Amino acid sequence: MSALDARTGPGGPAGPAGATGSGRPAGPERPVETADGYRAGRTLPLQVELVRQLKRRRTLVMGAILAALPFVLAVAFAIGGEPEGREGRVTLMDTATASGANFAAVNLFVSAGFLLVIPVALFCGDTVASEAGWSSLRYLLAAPVPRMRLLWSKLVVGLGLSLAAMVLLPVVALLVGTAAYGWGPLQIPTGGSLDPATAAQRLVVVVGYIFVSQLVTAGLAFWLSTRTDAPLGAVGGAVGLTIVGNVLDAVTALGDWRHFLPAHWQFAWADAVQPTPQWSGMIQGTAVSVTYALVLFALAFRGFARKDVVS
Repeated sequence: MSALDARTGPGGPAGPAGATGSGRPAGPERPVETADGYRAGRTLPLQVELVRQLKRRRTLVMGAILAALPFVLAVAFAIGGEPEGREGRVTLMDTATASGANFAAVNLFVSAGFLLVIPVALFCGDTVASEAGWSSLRYLLAAPVPRMRLLWSKLVVGLGLSLAAMVLLPVVALLVGTAAYGWGPLQIPTGGSLDPATAAQRLVVVVGYIFVSQLVTAGLAFWLSTRTDAPLGAVGGAVGLTIVGNVLDAVTALGDWRHFLPAHWQFAWADAVQPTPQWSGMIQGTAVSVTYALVLFALAFRGFARKDVVS
């Protein structure tokens, strides 16, 4: 067999379309000779991927929805009047109009359980699957962008956009709440208050914890994104499994087994907005979420490294 046959025969490297010389789908990457000056770490820079994702319509729509929520709640309170305690019990919702800090905390409270799940699942679940759905994934790999580099870039940008979404909501809520109800201390339903500076610091901690608690959803979405060509399937699957976790956490018959569910700790951040913060719940929740997320991210990278890319 000639050298030319050895290069282009059935065992030769994948062509630009992601297939071998025999027409079979390309398997895991094979070592190939690289051109002078080629650096794998310089392919698909983070800023390029970030700009691509920021320009997408779903990013703009999700940002608009999150930015609009504080205005919707402010209008609702203006129409319905100030909230009142029920049966002598005062909840965080009942203090929503006490100050801008309270209004921001209420926005996080009403959205942490479900609304903030959507952008995380969308940004992390749509990122790889959409490339496959557009049949552009194989061309990215033929650029050549190493598979691990491609996944790393998309994961970092997806998590970055998820964090930006979680920061956007309380920032807008704080501005709207301050304009509507004034700048003042954060009134705690159980009694006492936090001065504005301390309240701002605690809200930063709350946002950080909510982001960590959503890493499980991010891991599910990203893993599913590497397994399917349908973005809706990856996003919907991650949201659906997150809802299942919330339902299981409501089953008190499970007892202590619920402590292994990420959903069990999703509102542990409420301990941070107390006169004397309690960190034990947030530490346990962080440990559970990070453990699940690392396993799911590892599965995504391992599976994609061995996947035949045909889209």
